[in-house]
Parts: sequence; structure tokens; C-alpha cells
Amino acid sequence: MSLSLSADQPAVPDDADDGVWLECIECGETFAPFDDVRYTCDDCDSLLEVRYADLPTFDDFEGQGVWRYADALPFESGVSIQEGATPLYEAPRLEESIGVEALRIKHEGMNPTGSFKDRGMTVGVRVAEELGVGRLACASTGNTSAALAAYGSRGGMETLVLLPAGKVAAGKIAQASLHGARILEVDGNFDACLDIVQELAGQGEAYLLNSLNPFRLEGQKTIGLEILEGFLADYDTVPDRIVLPVGNAGNTSALYKAFRELVQAGELEEDDVPKLTGVQAEGAAPMVEAVENGADEVRRWEDVETRATAIRIGNPVNAPKALPGIRETGGTAVAVSDEEITEAQRDIAAEGIGVEPASAASVAGLRKLRAEGIVDDDERVACLTTGHLLKDPDAAAAAGSDPEPVPADTQGVLEHLQD
Repeated sequence: MSLSLSADQPAVPDDADDGVWLECIECGETFAPFDDVRYTCDDCDSLLEVRYADLPTFDDFEGQGVWRYADALPFESGVSIQEGATPLYEAPRLEESIGVEALRIKHEGMNPTGSFKDRGMTVGVRVAEELGVGRLACASTGNTSAALAAYGSRGGMETLVLLPAGKVAAGKIAQASLHGARILEVDGNFDACLDIVQELAGQGEAYLLNSLNPFRLEGQKTIGLEILEGFLADYDTVPDRIVLPVGNAGNTSALYKAFRELVQAGELEEDDVPKLTGVQAEGAAPMVEAVENGADEVRRWEDVETRATAIRIGNPVNAPKALPGIRETGGTAVAVSDEEITEAQRDIAAEGIGVEPASAASVAGLRKLRAEGIVDDDERVACLTTGHLLKDPDAAAAAGSDPEPVPADTQGVLEHLQD
């Protein structure tokens, strides 16, 4: 099975249900989408993708939010909390200081639970309903657990989340807790949590809604569709490059799939597909290592550390989908330091846009690539920011200015301001 941009639209197999089926990205085996719970290929255990008999064009989309793109999704509607339709902010000072033709910030922190994960959950929980499962589960660095808990409660389902103990921002744990999830703190890192929850799912104890689940990435495709429509409306062209943080590499995979489907539908030329450019923290950069070394596979990093908790992942499960996405689009991957991430977080905040540390990695990476001459000054670029500032208030407070004590009288305040 080819993940090439030039791959033809596949023939519809007998397994298809109303024009939808699952297909292995390695051996090409196909499966009915909703007959059984399935996350990987029965034959070779490789990743699956959702396929469609009919691929839409931009003219087929109507409405607002994720479900505007229902013709590119498995259902007409899902378990929804009005996710999607997030802002594509202008950032003129950043645009000038970095030195590109145009820079826009796609702020996924403006989704209902404060991150892009809501897009995947509105589809994933709807699939869970179709399959008739009762308990949902995920491993999480925080944002997935918040989204799963909210959408699970919206759908009336039990939710179970596994978190690495002491490694998740308090705001994210609070969300999962308030939305009624059962929270298990694991004595290990995120990758250990994912190993456990995959085993639980394999034993039928829960329905897995990490990005290993191919249906979750279908919702995340809509980020790319919104970016393209926004650029077409404002610039009459698509962006030259999309820069995004990389943790489990789900968004890189999802955006690449969205663009492949537009190419197959005749709606986007191969040469016009934006360069997908991944950014990781230096302390958790297995994807960058693979891209720089020209490797076909990612080497698992057992020890990862970064203040950008949402991308503190050493074994990105979607690497087999994301690596072709970066290479086929002419993109690249870059690692940035925690200090560069914090600087970018402050600079984004100076534009009035509040993001958590992992989100700022995209801007930090763009700045580094522009300084190295890998990004040209005539490029139009979208930077994806994946989560809201309030997801990690401690990190925001550490990056911001300190409160200044003053007396409880006007004259004392004026004197302090003059000093």
C-alpha cells in the first residue's frame, strides 16, 4: 500500500460499508469499518487508514466546524461540542521578525476543551457508539485525557485515562477529573502508559482512542482543510508550508492524509501541497532523528524530558504515516530547546495569543529554520498551535512577568510606577 502523493484512488473492496473501509498502510489488506473493534492490521499488525469510495471537493463542504467536512468523514454527524472552526490569526510582528512573506497562527487551543484533540474525539466517540462499546480509554500527556473525558461524558460513556505520574500539567488533570474520567497515574512515562492501554484494549477491556485509532485522525484532518480554506480566502493560494509540533505524529499524519485525498479528488495539485514541517523538543526528538538520518523507522527513546509536556513522547506511534508525509511534501523536521520554546511562547503572547509550551514549538521551529535558510523569505506559512495557555498555567506563570507588591493607596501605586 503506497502513501505517496501520486497514489491512485483505491478500488472499493467488498468490505466497504456505505463507501467506507479500513486499509492497511503496509500490506493493503482491507477490513469492514464497523463490524469489529480493530486498531491495526489483522495480518501484519501495521497501521490502518480509513478509505472512502467518493472523495469530496471544497464545493461539497457546508456548515461550520469539524462537521462542515462530513463528506470527508465516516458519518454525517458525531458526538459534538461545537469543535473546529478555530481562528487563523494574523501575527504581524512575528511575521516581520521571523522574516517570511506571510505567517498565520492556527490556534487549536480555541476548541471546547482547549486543544486539537476535540476534533478526533467527535469522530472517535461516534465510532464507539456505532461499535456498541461501553468504556473508552486512552494514554495521555494531558490533552487527550481532557478531550476523551469531555466527549465520553457527552456521549454517556465511561472513560478511563492513564497518565504518567507527576508529568501532566494540573489544568489537564482537572479537566479529566471534572468530566468524570477514572484517572490512573502510572509509575512510568507516556509510552509506558500507551503500552498498557493498548494491552487493555487488545483484551477487550476498553475502546482505545489514542491516535493509533485510525478514526481519530479523520477528525484531525479537518485542521488541514480549514487552513487551506483560510489561505485560499485571504491569499487566493494555499500555504507553502505548515509547521506543527510533533508528539505522537497524529496531526502530521492526518494533514498529509487530507492533502492526499484532495490530490486524488483533483482539487489540489501535487506541487501545491504544503511542506509539512515537524518540530520536537530536543529532549524528545525521535522523529527529527529519523528525518535527519534518512531512516525508514523511528528509534524509540526510552528517556525523554522537556517542559513542553504535551510532546514529551519517545515513541510516536504514527511515525509510519508521518515520515512519508514529511518527505513526500518536501518538508523537514527540527528540534528546538526548551529555552527556544519559552521564548516563542512569550513572542506569541505578545501578539495576544495564549498557547501552552508545546504549541509554541511550531513558531520556535520556524524561527530556527528561517535563520538556517531552510525556510525562504517568500514563503507563506501556517504555524499550528495545539493547546491553550491555560492548559499549563504553571508554565505560563514561569514564562511571564512576576507580580509586583504595592501599597493599598493611589499615591503609593503612582510612586511605584514612577520608580
